[in-house]
Amino acid sequence: MIDNGLMMQYFEWHLPSDGTLWNKAAEEAKRLAASGVTSVWLPPAYKGAFGKEDAGYAVYDLYDLGEFNQKGSIRTKYGTRDEYVKAVKALQKSKINVYADVVLNHKVGADYVEEVKASEFNDSNRYQMIGEDKVIGAWTGFTFPGRKDKYSDFKWNWRHFDGIDWDQDTLKRELYKFSGKEWNEEADSQNGNYDYLMGADIDFNNKDIFDEFVRWAVWYIKTTGIDGFRLDAVKHIPSGFCREFLMRVRELTGRELFTAGEYWNGDVRELTSYLGEINSEASLFDVPLHYNFFHCSEAHGAYDLRRIFDNTLVSRNPLKAVTFVDNHDTQPGQIMESFIEEWFKPLAYALILLRRDGYPCVFYGDYYGIPHDKYKGGKSVFDKLMKLRKTKSYGEQHDYFDDPECIGWTREGDDDHKDSGLAVVMSDGRGGTKRMYIGRKFAGQHFSDILGNAKYNIKIDDEGFGEFYVNRCGVSVWVHKEPKTGVK
Repeated sequence: MIDNGLMMQYFEWHLPSDGTLWNKAAEEAKRLAASGVTSVWLPPAYKGAFGKEDAGYAVYDLYDLGEFNQKGSIRTKYGTRDEYVKAVKALQKSKINVYADVVLNHKVGADYVEEVKASEFNDSNRYQMIGEDKVIGAWTGFTFPGRKDKYSDFKWNWRHFDGIDWDQDTLKRELYKFSGKEWNEEADSQNGNYDYLMGADIDFNNKDIFDEFVRWAVWYIKTTGIDGFRLDAVKHIPSGFCREFLMRVRELTGRELFTAGEYWNGDVRELTSYLGEINSEASLFDVPLHYNFFHCSEAHGAYDLRRIFDNTLVSRNPLKAVTFVDNHDTQPGQIMESFIEEWFKPLAYALILLRRDGYPCVFYGDYYGIPHDKYKGGKSVFDKLMKLRKTKSYGEQHDYFDDPECIGWTREGDDDHKDSGLAVVMSDGRGGTKRMYIGRKFAGQHFSDILGNAKYNIKIDDEGFGEFYVNRCGVSVWVHKEPKTGVK
């Protein structure tokens, strides 16, 4: 018997820098598994440029997982290397796969400045050079003195990068491309070319870089035992590199290594094109679906719910779509802020958790809350939806996307999951009742709304149909439950 897969992003941006996350993950492993979680995406485990205060995206040393005194601390924001490895093992013992967040396109916090010839470029048009070549002071020398060559003696210098956004000689922040280098043409076309994102931008045309990243990935997998990757910012990395990197690491480790890439683009055509370029070696987060949720939540009833899956990755390529509601980049105050309004969260999570297609990911901030922004989260509701995915959401699916304010679907259940099957109906407007087919096997049986929004039971008719109700601007999930008393 195979249960539905469910990922959890186990962090949000404003977690306290107290080094406790790895221990919390280990302690919660059994409870997460019982709630239906089958994999977790953990934040970057290596040392960032700001030491224990760094969320992990300002990459300094990929080999320092909280083991060496570098950047002012031994541990990372989330804990020590030993605690990380123990957390991975604890989660896996509870049959939860662990995906490691990996940032490969830049480095920050160099150990020394190099004098490098470079040209200034227009940040809004990366092909437009401003002025002539000049020598700048570039933070591109990485020697990792605190690690003292343990695990790797690879040193980084300006030849391993193609650009940077700071001249130490003049203390000027601009976009600089190093002389003799070119932006990689396989990157996203935003701003003309979106190879450069931040810090010292890695030159993926350098063969030494590919070899070093492969060596590191094999070491990381053997050291930690992780089951796969979440690759950050792949729109800034050549598609050919990602394809060859994943193929080579899988070959050397003999591991499947599920990988989800973050290609932040709301145009599903860009995502499907990228999947073709990497031969579908990775799945992608469904950014267009997130934006559909965001716009619907803001519209307060003026959005056509029949169109909620239009132009999304899960509708075009469901086997490669990681569906999500929010994440650490879309939460309040972040660079991609587009936080789904609270009233719509249960509807959005029902749409990713209780349907057949996609690999859903629950956001830590939605689940536990975000104290920094006084957002309490919806753990009690999401626990119910997650458990429904684990126990009930199986079998043939019937869609009723036939009303702009009220949509629904049913799952007939299967023989492998006892008493499985459910009906979902939701509304961003007036609410109401929707007649839907759930299967003849349920004829004469009673269903109730497990979310408690509808206060009465219904009876499935002889043809396998039920009249499923939903409140205004809400969601109801109906499951088989025989009443103890009378039925309306």
